[in-house]
Amino acid sequence: MSLLHLAIISPLILAIFIPFVHKTFPKIHTGWFLLPLPILLFVYFLSFLSGAIKGQATMETLPWIPSLGIDFTARVDSLGLLFALLITGIGALVVLYSIYYLSKEKEKLNQFYVYLLLFMGAMLGVVLSDNLIVLYAFWELTSFSSFLLIGYWNHRERSRYGAQKSMLITVFGGLSMLGGILLLYLMTGTFSITESIGLAEMIVTHELFTAALICFLLGAFTKSAQFPFHIWLPDAMEAPTPVSAYLHSATMVKAGIYLVARLTPIFAFSGLWIWLVAGIGIITLFWGSFSAVRHTDLKGILAYSTISQLGLIMSLLGIGAAALHYPSIDAGFYTAAVTAAVFHLLNHATFKGSLFMMVGIVDHETGTRDIRNLGGLMTIMPITFTIAVIGAFSMAGLPPFNGFLSKEMFFTGMLRAQEIGFFNMDTFGIIFPILAWIASVFTFIYSMIIVFKTFTGKFQPEKLKVKPHEAPIGMLISPVILVSLVVLIGLFPNTVAPLIKGVMGSILPQLIQEGMEFDVHIYHWHGFDSPELWMTVGVVIIGVLLYKYMAKWTGVYTRMPERFSFNAAYDNGLAMIQKGSNSFTNAYMTNSIRTYLIYIFAFFIFILGTTMVVKNAFVLDTTNVADIRAFEVVLVAIIAIGSISILFAKSRMTSIILLGAVGYSVSLFYAIFRAPDLALTQLVIETVSVALFLLAFYHLPKVNRHEEKRTFKMGNALISVGVGALVTLIALSAHSSKAFDSISQYYVENTYKKAGGENMVNVILVDFRGFDTLFEITVLGIAALGIFSLIKLRLTRGKEQ
Repeated sequence: MSLLHLAIISPLILAIFIPFVHKTFPKIHTGWFLLPLPILLFVYFLSFLSGAIKGQATMETLPWIPSLGIDFTARVDSLGLLFALLITGIGALVVLYSIYYLSKEKEKLNQFYVYLLLFMGAMLGVVLSDNLIVLYAFWELTSFSSFLLIGYWNHRERSRYGAQKSMLITVFGGLSMLGGILLLYLMTGTFSITESIGLAEMIVTHELFTAALICFLLGAFTKSAQFPFHIWLPDAMEAPTPVSAYLHSATMVKAGIYLVARLTPIFAFSGLWIWLVAGIGIITLFWGSFSAVRHTDLKGILAYSTISQLGLIMSLLGIGAAALHYPSIDAGFYTAAVTAAVFHLLNHATFKGSLFMMVGIVDHETGTRDIRNLGGLMTIMPITFTIAVIGAFSMAGLPPFNGFLSKEMFFTGMLRAQEIGFFNMDTFGIIFPILAWIASVFTFIYSMIIVFKTFTGKFQPEKLKVKPHEAPIGMLISPVILVSLVVLIGLFPNTVAPLIKGVMGSILPQLIQEGMEFDVHIYHWHGFDSPELWMTVGVVIIGVLLYKYMAKWTGVYTRMPERFSFNAAYDNGLAMIQKGSNSFTNAYMTNSIRTYLIYIFAFFIFILGTTMVVKNAFVLDTTNVADIRAFEVVLVAIIAIGSISILFAKSRMTSIILLGAVGYSVSLFYAIFRAPDLALTQLVIETVSVALFLLAFYHLPKVNRHEEKRTFKMGNALISVGVGALVTLIALSAHSSKAFDSISQYYVENTYKKAGGENMVNVILVDFRGFDTLFEITVLGIAALGIFSLIKLRLTRGKEQ
């Protein structure tokens, strides 16, 4: 195992030891033992930075299932490295923040940090796996670990609801993505992302291409909370604030963004990819920003703001994909959108992470996140106020912060959407900059709400659960580091330009192969003739006016009935599924063994019969069948008559005797076919069975079978005849179409030589199939112990009574 593989799974390994560390050192906050790992991993991944900037990729392969083309291939290029640095860097800050946020006396820290490590390792696996099957395994682990983190406070009903909601939606997307992986494998013959990129231009015309594209996008859209799958993210805010700061601003919700970026070189040759990614992204941006304004919970506002920002990045990736779709056009015209997407991806992680931590501080130090109860905290919590101003103003796209720069680049990308000539995009492309500008206005409004509704205005101590005060220094370190990055990147944006350039090479590798050079140079000023500047001015002016007169227009939200919302649709759909499944289950769960047998045998006939007919597998070849002798016909007739007579017997005694006659007749067959051991075994079993039946029925209440009303049921008759006929035909067909020579001759030749036994049946059971026999004996032994325990338990209770 290479050091790179060890780095990826190291959080998973450490998670095993966290419970023991927590128990051994109960007086020390468990987070301190965890903190060194993400720091070391961040430093380790920084060592790849110089090579990644130059376009180099490091790849290490650990064989797993090579026969199926599944190996744990870890690949570090610029795109994977950017996400790995975010996962470990912000992960370290979140762990430090959580040490002061979560009380070691009140919280189950061993569980929290195990879940957090599982998630960290899973995300590293997602962004650094080159094999799609391995990526999928880690992908589902992110869903599982986020489910545990969101439901961490499982005593709260809303936490359990949010965890379940996120799990159902993201796992649905994950299964869809698995379908896409399998379809892509059918087209390319490989699970390797790198190899699939090399075959991209070939598979775009494949009949499975569109289906695979949609399956992958369902996985990406559900994970990154794109419209209409965005509904799980606000409910996930029931998780502790460190979880929200980590999962829902920098990591988990970015997994879908990563998937789209990683698969762009494969699918961007289709106009459908550009349309869906850009279109769903811009709708998500608009709906998320519009919905954020109506909320009064600070984390609720941030949840919808995250949805809108994810839509912004997704729309940019869609527009930027046109650089591959239109190689004849100047690709640089569209690569600006990819530049903006990568830059805003980095910026969003910094300002949104700091804002989540700020909200956690406000909640921790005041006891509420409701802006209706907050206000006037600026002088009481000046450092937290400063964090809020920098983070929110950057999110609003105001200078001199990094969000202003990427927002200007976002406007540039949206203006260029009108030049894409597919699906009438050149006609309807004007919708993109219009929705982008309107969404930016609402983004400005909710950013102002976060700052001014919380920290200015009237101080209302009577509505606060605790006396507010500034947070301890330990809780402030992480958000201060993040807002410092917001300012530094805003003032010196070109310090990250080489990394952005490298990431663009990972997203658009075909352009690199064609000799194109990406020019990433980020400017604060583009001149007065820049339309982006006037769009920003318009956002600020209209945003200020709408914020000042919010009371006059926010009534529009009350005109949208809750019962018609997406959340209501989800809840009603889930209730209908549960009701329908209960009705369906109650319909066939009748507590009747006879009914269950009917279902089983009917399904048996349908599946096997249909398969045999479709495959034309019914074959009857009598060339190798021995002649049927007269006494064999007689025995078969006796068995048949005895079996049928049981159905019409009028007493239990008669039924038992007839059943025994059938068994003894079968033993005669064994004797005729020179299998005395089997005949003896059958005789013993039949004797014991008959005796047990007599004993059991002796203790049952007597029933006068003359009074029983017998009715002939054609369905039961058809099923019984069908099963018998089908099994007979399958047996004859199997005998008539043997693909291999019988193994019986092998036993004849080797029974004595290899096992030293003369009785072939015994040797097969004890030696050649020794493990099979051992396990059968083990099962019987376990069953015997269970029966013995039940009998002892019944006898013990009888004595007590």
